[in-house]
Amino acid sequence: MGGNAKPTRPGLPAGEPLMRYEIRVEGHMSEPLTSAFPELDHVVMSGQTVMFGYVVDEAHLYGLLARCQSLGLRVLEMRQLPE
Repeated sequence: MGGNAKPTRPGLPAGEPLMRYEIRVEGHMSEPLTSAFPELDHVVMSGQTVMFGYVVDEAHLYGLLARCQSLGLRVLEMRQLPE
């Protein structure tokens, strides 16, 4: 595998260019809430939950934000992470 190959995650299409994102939400998310985002890893720090991982495209990103909204999560920050 070449040094420039981007990782793939289960449930995401193979061969798609992936972008790394971080979504910071208010409070400590429970296990049932974090399981609603199987494609993202998460850490809890300073009273916030930081979810991070690879996003396929803008539709996937907007879907993650819509999922946050439907679950009543308050998004504090969202940003694309450097490669």
